[in-house]
Amino acid sequence: MSRKIVVTSALPYSNGPIHIGHLVEYLQTDIWVRFQKICGNQCFYFCADDTHGTPIMISARDKNIEPEKLIDQVHKEHKADFDNFFIEFDNYYSTHSPENKQFSQEIYKRLKQAGSIVKKNIEQTYCENCNMFLPDRFVRGICPKCKADDQYGDSCDKCGGTYHPTDLIESHCSVCGNTPSLKKSDHLFFKLADYTPQLKELIASGYTQQSMSNKLKEWFDSGLKDWDISRDGPYFGFEIPGEENKFFYVWLDAPIGYMASVKNYCDNNGLDFEKLWNSDEYELYHFIGKDIMYFHALFFPAMLIGSGYKTADKLFVHGFLTVNGEKMSKSKGTFIKASTYLNHLNPEYLRYYYASKLTGGVEDLDLSVEDFINKTNSNLVGKFANLASRSGPMLKKKLDGKTGALNQAGKKLIEKLASAKEEIIKDYENLNYASAVRLIVSLADDANKYIEENEPWKTVKEDLEKTRTTLTAAINAVKILTIYLKPILPEYAGKVEEFLNVEPLTFDDVEKTLENHTINKFKRLINRVEREQVDAMIEESKQDQAQQPPTKEEKPQLPIEPIAQECTIDDFIKADLRIAKVIEVGPVEGADKLLALKLDIGGIEKNVFAGIAKAYKPEELIGKLVVCVANLKPRKMKFGISEGMILAAGPGGKDIFMLSVDQGATPGQRIK
Repeated sequence: MSRKIVVTSALPYSNGPIHIGHLVEYLQTDIWVRFQKICGNQCFYFCADDTHGTPIMISARDKNIEPEKLIDQVHKEHKADFDNFFIEFDNYYSTHSPENKQFSQEIYKRLKQAGSIVKKNIEQTYCENCNMFLPDRFVRGICPKCKADDQYGDSCDKCGGTYHPTDLIESHCSVCGNTPSLKKSDHLFFKLADYTPQLKELIASGYTQQSMSNKLKEWFDSGLKDWDISRDGPYFGFEIPGEENKFFYVWLDAPIGYMASVKNYCDNNGLDFEKLWNSDEYELYHFIGKDIMYFHALFFPAMLIGSGYKTADKLFVHGFLTVNGEKMSKSKGTFIKASTYLNHLNPEYLRYYYASKLTGGVEDLDLSVEDFINKTNSNLVGKFANLASRSGPMLKKKLDGKTGALNQAGKKLIEKLASAKEEIIKDYENLNYASAVRLIVSLADDANKYIEENEPWKTVKEDLEKTRTTLTAAINAVKILTIYLKPILPEYAGKVEEFLNVEPLTFDDVEKTLENHTINKFKRLINRVEREQVDAMIEESKQDQAQQPPTKEEKPQLPIEPIAQECTIDDFIKADLRIAKVIEVGPVEGADKLLALKLDIGGIEKNVFAGIAKAYKPEELIGKLVVCVANLKPRKMKFGISEGMILAAGPGGKDIFMLSVDQGATPGQRIK
């Protein structure tokens, strides 16, 4: 029986272009959706632009246009990029829509009736000149901890410290430069902690990957906090019903945008929204990055539970993209916009490369330029396309384009390829594309070996029917491999289907053979990647040095570099050693040998207890780079939880020496 599935990807923010880091998620999702459809399942794919918030309003003001015009322009650009990478949404919509406004207000009213909304009077930074309350990222000043200049209102890029905007020294509005004042305002809060039992039950049911469940447990252990869901005007968003000059915080209506996109599609296609979203008839899955897990694993499901809507069956969380082992960099030309990539390279190169690296985990994905070139040329061109190009033209030119019957050796090859079907299906289903690609490449090697052994370029001169038999096996191998690759390479598969003279292929066609079948003229399937193309793309990216607009405010920071699976002391050989910056140090009450350190490991903070109090004074350690065992299993001590270990050696007491690192190193960098 075929399945019915609804899938969403996180909504790209309407304040900037799509880049190759964003594409990790949309390609991962698109491959999964295409796989489901090729298996014969009904699978809908929904997304939208995330359009609200202060950054949108400020960007529109800077461009001297209305926010609606800005988001309309960005929507067209985003959709064009997705289309050009063959990302096939059933509906790509906008959160600035009547459907989203209706759902947001309805959910808010239901939560309010349930007693889950409370009003609090809070103090905030306010710009008298701009006549607006300032989000954290629109206040800049001197860091109160390390005294670094020109830092954001919530965290310091230099020392990694976190604080409130009111703590900044010599703070100023990042829009006009004036000094902000402090002003009180009533805000509305969602009582997230009220839904702790339901959320714990949801997470325990396998709602997301185990590593993400472990992270969520930390938030549960520290207690869920009330969530500020309102913003004071002026603000580009939906007004809160029953309130004056109050707007829904962008992160309230953004995930509700999934529902709005589904509703819009249903209304336009004669379908029932309640069935697609809110019934057990359809499975529901969200694909997101780990940086927005907090909103999707806690806030959004709590809102849905509180308002009587269904939560997703599962949340698929992925890691970030690095390039050549580092964060994407504008100066190095590795911060590459989707449109810049498309100016130089075939989108299916990137689809294939990402698929060859993606698993069902949350590890970061690294795009190595050399590996990208080599893998594309070796596999896509040298194995898959080569198998088709060395069989199709010969069959068409020398043998009237007609296959014959498989002999015993040919049947053995095709049976081996077909027998991998269930394993490949399982890998796709579990998002383990890397495993599927490895197996498909291995099968392509078997098929090419068969061609090498039978040498049709020789037999065609002396035995045409023997050649036909060899090429019949090759053509059938091309067909099977193309089915396996089709979720990843839809355009390539379409070209193969055309030259094989077959209807669109599905997994049901794996066992069907093309015997006594006439093919069409072969056309080139794909070209090699030349280093010059990649260099030109990187050079164009270097030239595009325009300041990127600020991202959505109050985004929680999560790791940039991948952290290995947790291990115990007994498994220390598996230790994941990372460079970490010491951002806070303090004594531990009741333990004269311990210091409590807060470490920044490439964007994630960990609290670590270290027995170095006799050897080091706290003030000596601030800003130092040390080596940390980043994946040590958190250990509960009577003083609190220690989440890692720094490396130090010595007999003890004052004779303890930390392993320190050159200050030019990068926090989060792996020690190998």
